[in-house]
Amino acid sequence: MMTAADPAAPARLEDERLAAIAELLRRADAHPGAPAPVTLGEHIVEAARVPERHRESLLKLTPMELTVIRFLGWGRSNGDIATLLLISENTVRVHLSNVCRKLELDGMRELAALAGLLFYPSE
Repeated sequence: MMTAADPAAPARLEDERLAAIAELLRRADAHPGAPAPVTLGEHIVEAARVPERHRESLLKLTPMELTVIRFLGWGRSNGDIATLLLISENTVRVHLSNVCRKLELDGMRELAALAGLLFYPSE
């Protein structure tokens, strides 16, 4: 007998993948031999989260660019970021574009992945 596929299954799988990633980040952050955290503007990020090839470029980003990618890393949309920072959505896009250029990224997907690695909460 055929059963209907569980419509919530993809969401559960995504939640499980995010939980696994968060656990890996927690372990990397808590590793006793881990290097000291990296200060990016006013944000402190565990060194294990900062890719070596982007470290110097990240240190050169403006405070607003870092704040925008932090919100992006938390999963916020451009509209949400604009509202939170009291700027236009177009200004958010300009900041994100500048970050992609400065970090020599291929596009927004790569930036979103990097932002998630840097700022997605592991707790």
